Amino acid sequence: MTIEDIQAICKKLPHVTEDIKWETHLCYSVGGKIFIITNPDGSPVTASFKVDDEDFANLSEKEGFKPAPYLARYKWIYVDSINRFTKKEWGKYLETAYKLVAAKLPAKTKKQLGIK
Repeated sequence: MTIEDIQAICKKLPHVTEDIKWETHLCYSVGGKIFIITNPDGSPVTASFKVDDEDFANLSEKEGFKPAPYLARYKWIYVDSINRFTKKEWGKYLETAYKLVAAKLPAKTKKQLGIK
């Protein structure tokens, strides 16, 4: 897995924006709300992303994963290397993260973006 693979997955999702926050973190958002934060300058490349309750419990127990600092209460997981998932697994988790965040957007934002 490369950061370019994650970029490609994120860019396929509708209404996704990409920006740099905190000087070095590449973030992907929908409706102005972040669903994945990556650190492409790190070695290895790390990431934090939104998950559902079940995945939060399961991933928290796996090697290389932990509740994301400052974001764990919102069910975010930190992974110490993006290589811990295959491209297919990243596709699944990023689509879920996107949907979870999009579902919580204000009604007005959803309407503007055409999200149901």
